[in-house]
Amino acid sequence: MFLSIKNVPKVSWSSDNPLNLKPKPSSLFFLILGLTLFGLGEGLLIVSNSGASPWSVLAQGISLNVNLSIGTITLLVSIAVLFLWIPLRQKPGIGTILNAIIISIMIDVCIKFVPTPESFIGQLILAFIAVLTVGLGGGIYLIANLGPGPRDGLMVGLQKKTNFPIALVRAFLEISVVSIGWYLGGTVGIGTLLFAFGIGPAVALGLYITGKLFN
Repeated sequence: MFLSIKNVPKVSWSSDNPLNLKPKPSSLFFLILGLTLFGLGEGLLIVSNSGASPWSVLAQGISLNVNLSIGTITLLVSIAVLFLWIPLRQKPGIGTILNAIIISIMIDVCIKFVPTPESFIGQLILAFIAVLTVGLGGGIYLIANLGPGPRDGLMVGLQKKTNFPIALVRAFLEISVVSIGWYLGGTVGIGTLLFAFGIGPAVALGLYITGKLFN
């Protein structure tokens, strides 16, 4: 089933070139839809108060120490990561830029309008829904094929530069940012673990569902 997926499916609205600056409207529409769902899921995980994703833990930790929202910090961190692309010779696409903007906006919108469940079970359910939402959004965004997100590009660039296994590079980045975020006061908990272990299967499910619907 979906857990055996090894490649990102191509559908009618997938872009042929991830660096295409004039994509077809359908590619752009689904890119924006995917990123909106991705950002919504990230925001729901923060709102669940059960622990955020590693990069959101970092943004949350920084936000607690400066007078800026988590969404704004997420955008600023994305911009900082993009500067790291320069020595790594990574090239951004439209999806790279929109990734930084849309996800940041959706996180702040979610935090403002979605209340935190009062019960622990409610928080866990919301965290589970959040990871599934991120996975579905991630699947749609990947199939649109309009450029990697800032963090994914950093991972790929570091892997090419160091020749370390991509899993090791990813683990190093995730552990580093979640450690810094936790030190600064970001929330690490069951939701963080749920994201860490569930995001892979959730994205695979998103790829599977989207591929089946449009093929």
